[in-house]
Amino acid sequence: MTDKKSVGDRAGLLLALAETCVRAGAAIMEIYETDFSVAQKDDASPVTEADAAGEAIILAALQRLAPDIPVIAEEEVSAGRIPATDGQFFLVDPLDGTKEFVQRRGDFTVNVALIEDLSPSLGVVYAPVDRRLFVGDVLAGSAWSAIVDADGTIGPRQPIAIRKAPAGGIAAVASRSHGSPETEAYLDQFDVASRVSRGSSLKICMVAAGEADLYPRLAPTCEWDIAAGDAVLRAAGGTLEAPDGAPMRYGKPKFFNVGFVAAGDVVAPPIAPFLKAQG
Repeated sequence: MTDKKSVGDRAGLLLALAETCVRAGAAIMEIYETDFSVAQKDDASPVTEADAAGEAIILAALQRLAPDIPVIAEEEVSAGRIPATDGQFFLVDPLDGTKEFVQRRGDFTVNVALIEDLSPSLGVVYAPVDRRLFVGDVLAGSAWSAIVDADGTIGPRQPIAIRKAPAGGIAAVASRSHGSPETEAYLDQFDVASRVSRGSSLKICMVAAGEADLYPRLAPTCEWDIAAGDAVLRAAGGTLEAPDGAPMRYGKPKFFNVGFVAAGDVVAPPIAPFLKAQG
């Protein structure tokens, strides 16, 4: 492995990434409020002009902020533009939750993560509709959230952390679009007192912010869908584990995840046996 490129002032870079996600979110919201068109990718997933607009803003910023670090971005990958990586790279999903965007349900996010040694190091998740920002520095063990003013100014930072699991049963959060009998079987292992369905990487951030305790995902995702949320969660004291129970690693072939489980103060068994049940 080659030496990692220096990112210099980590705190400064992280704030710049947060500001970039806010700008991308503003561009996305401009399109959200119009009669936008929807196309389909080769995998039949939806894509809109907002995906491209947000990604263009983020790519330009990363080229200015850290030109020597490769960027793996969802729409760039779809277009076949995939740079070589060596353990350190950015993962970008300019619009996670495109289905939520298309159906105007609001649960979509802008996501940027820095991967170092195949693990998330810095992460930013921004929810443009709620104007809520989630930021995490894994190495510093620091995670915070803020509300963004209408003019794009990031408001006061509120530290976030996973909560102690409630004695009366945990709060689980699940995908609005990807429920399954296997997910239900996995959750049957726990005393679940409440359940919320949300879209996009907001689910991971809910665990990081102590608003939920467990989020199992027994369906495929791409690495750019989860890396930023994973960074926020790890920085907040939680875990995001691969199906075998090991911490999620990044830079896998085709940047593909079979599934994962995000947890706060909960012992979460591996999901692998439940994935195998899908046949």
